[in-house]
Amino acid sequence: MKKVDPKVDEAIQKLNMRDSPTRRSLLTGAGLVSASAAASALITACGTSTTTAAAATGPGAFPKTPGWQFWFVNHVTTNSFFVPTQYGFADAAKLLGLPTPKWTGSTDSVAAQMVSAINAAVAAGAAGIATTLIDSTSFTAPVGAAMNAGIPVVSYNADGLVASNGTPDIGCNRLAYIGQALFISGQQLGERIKSMIPTPSPVVIFIETPGQGNIQPRYDGANAVLSPLGYKVAEIATTTVPATILANEKAYLLAHKPAGAFAVDSTSTSFLAQALSETGMSKLPNGGFDTVPQTLTNIKNGTTAFTIYQDPYLQGFLPTLYLYLYNISGGTLPPSDTDTGLAFITKSNLAEFNLPSRYQGSTTAEKYLPRPSGAIANPIATTST
Repeated sequence: MKKVDPKVDEAIQKLNMRDSPTRRSLLTGAGLVSASAAASALITACGTSTTTAAAATGPGAFPKTPGWQFWFVNHVTTNSFFVPTQYGFADAAKLLGLPTPKWTGSTDSVAAQMVSAINAAVAAGAAGIATTLIDSTSFTAPVGAAMNAGIPVVSYNADGLVASNGTPDIGCNRLAYIGQALFISGQQLGERIKSMIPTPSPVVIFIETPGQGNIQPRYDGANAVLSPLGYKVAEIATTTVPATILANEKAYLLAHKPAGAFAVDSTSTSFLAQALSETGMSKLPNGGFDTVPQTLTNIKNGTTAFTIYQDPYLQGFLPTLYLYLYNISGGTLPPSDTDTGLAFITKSNLAEFNLPSRYQGSTTAEKYLPRPSGAIANPIATTST
């Protein structure tokens, strides 16, 4: 057998060829001892190997598809929380050979603006729509119109409202929800507050937009745990304006001096440490939601005790993947409801979340982050669904 050029051997390995006629012809054929011939061999292999034909036309093992344009309709498009979400759908689209999904909606949680964006997606012939359902009434008609037009719709981050007993009120015929189980996350917040403040006492829970489906269920879940035990739980609106959020938090703290201060949205959480510091209450038990950079810095400094993680990156990546699979399978792979997680981040496990990455929205760089060595800590599983 002639000596095989390293390029030929590399081509064989990359094409994952087993013992086939194509592989044998590459190894034994005359003239395959130069880099230029190796390039020709690679082209020939792509054309003759049935196992690699799909890879030549589409991503991975998938066949070539139309350039499906998906739309993401969001309620706060400029909120830093959704930076990882945008990286998630961009990365998924790149992986699947699709154009980057469009990012549209409202900047201030105005449902009418979101409805207009959904209608625009329908008019443009979108191949799929992912939207946040921030209430149970506004999206019935537009989502129904999209589905009637043959456009699959999934929800992410918010899925309508939840009654005080945990019963969902979604309000439209979307296919699936990809996001945190919000009422349950609120219950877990209530349990954490109870552990930090064992004696029933007055506590405050700050919330940007009371009544909206992305955060109201969290307050309701926490209140369902605490109020029956005798805790006095105040729900205080902070608005979506950063300067106003800080001012409202400080005003309430000074006037009421609660035993603990918490929040159910990313921005209100990020201002908690500053509000407590500037009102002389920095030792007050506190915590909230999400991993925006300021909150992670506060946890590192010990001024915020915890935050609850819901993985915004997956809330962009998975809807894109699910819409792709629904389209490529002729509708036979409908998306499934997916809980993107509920993890408490404290100073003890902060390091792995506090690295610059697209997954946390702290850098544009596409980076591989090696996992921490050692055992994987995880509580005993409690459900198989």
